[in-house]
Amino acid sequence: MKGKSKVKDSFPGATTAMILSLRESEQNYKEELKTCQANLEAQKSEVQKWRSSFQNVPFIPSGLKPEPVMVMNSVRSLKSAEESLREQVERGKKKEAAFIVAFAKKDKEISDLKYVVLDLQVQLKPAAIQARRLLSDPAMHQEYLRLKNLNEEKDRRLKELEENAKAVNFNSSSKKGKMLMAKCKTLQEENEKIGDLYTEEMLHELEMKLALEKSEYAEFQRKLEVLYKQMGELVHDAERAREIVSILRENIEIADNTIKTMNMKLSVPSEEEQHNQRPN
Repeated sequence: MKGKSKVKDSFPGATTAMILSLRESEQNYKEELKTCQANLEAQKSEVQKWRSSFQNVPFIPSGLKPEPVMVMNSVRSLKSAEESLREQVERGKKKEAAFIVAFAKKDKEISDLKYVVLDLQVQLKPAAIQARRLLSDPAMHQEYLRLKNLNEEKDRRLKELEENAKAVNFNSSSKKGKMLMAKCKTLQEENEKIGDLYTEEMLHELEMKLALEKSEYAEFQRKLEVLYKQMGELVHDAERAREIVSILRENIEIADNTIKTMNMKLSVPSEEEQHNQRPN
């Protein structure tokens, strides 16, 4: 009897403790459920943000939801495009470096050519100076001016003769030809025969003069070329003469030194002469 009473007394306490434990567990589950629901809402919000972000990108067709597979494929294609662009950038950098090297070589070649040109200019200066010296000679300068004036006079006369020949051999369709035709018609009755004869004689004479002037002009050009050639030879001869003068000066100095030495030897009396000149 005592045992049964003890069990009856302890059962309500155990039940109460179990109920309290279950209520506490229920409360914990509710709190965990609230936490999970809050996390779920946060994850939904994050997913919605990603969806709205991918809906605004151009690689998602309009009217379609941004599925993960589509997004991953688009991301892979973007990565592939990025790698291709990087490769193109690297190739562009290599080409740029090659162009820079080529430009540097070209700049060096241009600089070398400039030095060569300057060297050639320096080498050509002595010949130009020598030519100026020759032209500074009054006789050469006078001859040069005479030939120059003669050349100008020949050109002027040749031009006049050519114009006269063109005036004689006129064209009836040209302006000068029409004027000459009108003038000839007014004088045709009076001097047709004389005019024709005079024109033929004048044309023949002008042609002869033109041929003579051309021959003289060609002869003058030939003489001018000969003169230029002679000037070049004179420059060469002048350089040669300068070298010869320098050699002769050295020989003269050597001869002067030899004469001075011989005079000094002759001015000093020998020992026999000094002995003979002593008083006995």
